[in-house]
Amino acid sequence: CMASSVLVIVGENQTLLDEIVKATSALQAGQTNGKMGPVIDQIAKDRIIKYITEAEKSGCKILHDGRKWCNEMNEGYWVGPTVILHEKSTDPAMQDEIFGPVLSVIQVDTWEEAIAIENANPYGNAACVYTEKGANADWFIKRFRAAMLGVNIGIPVPREPFSFGGLYGTKSKFGDFDVTGDGAMEFFTSRRKVTTKWTASYSTGTSGLPNAKKVRTNGDNSKNNIPVDKANFD
Repeated sequence: CMASSVLVIVGENQTLLDEIVKATSALQAGQTNGKMGPVIDQIAKDRIIKYITEAEKSGCKILHDGRKWCNEMNEGYWVGPTVILHEKSTDPAMQDEIFGPVLSVIQVDTWEEAIAIENANPYGNAACVYTEKGANADWFIKRFRAAMLGVNIGIPVPREPFSFGGLYGTKSKFGDFDVTGDGAMEFFTSRRKVTTKWTASYSTGTSGLPNAKKVRTNGDNSKNNIPVDKANFD
């Protein structure tokens, strides 16, 4: 669920695109180590294919088409890894959670364009930046509108005790707590509050144990043996 579905490239980087397509083309269908399995059911398969087909009809370039797996594999619901090059950030595949092996790619000229595309998305679970310079990473990390952020990390889910969850104000945040970490501890904890007060008059000494607090008398009123309540133990 945390696989990156949108890649925003700042500037021309054909080498990166070629490497992505090359790696995608090398993936094989199957359920053994190193291979990619099917999607869960026919509904999921149809939905994924619909996004790919609509993108193609709208003028997007299909750099690698995974729809061929639909015919190559007989049993199960198969859709191969697909890479789509977009011209518009408003394309459905750029905005929606497809939950399938589809990577949407768009190229922009500036950092500001890139961050605007990221932050315009209604979801706010995670965002990553790939760079060789710490200052560049810092610029993006301070501006991402997401709760789990990564630098040169594909899936920026933090390990415990840090929590998994989206950002308030986005479609990735529901309720008051995150899924793991201290948020989960708070969610599954029932807070019980007990308020007590102990005074000297409650201690009788009849249990055989030392009195928790001796009865005190108040100055000149000692003959009246009036206890002074100072609360709690001392």
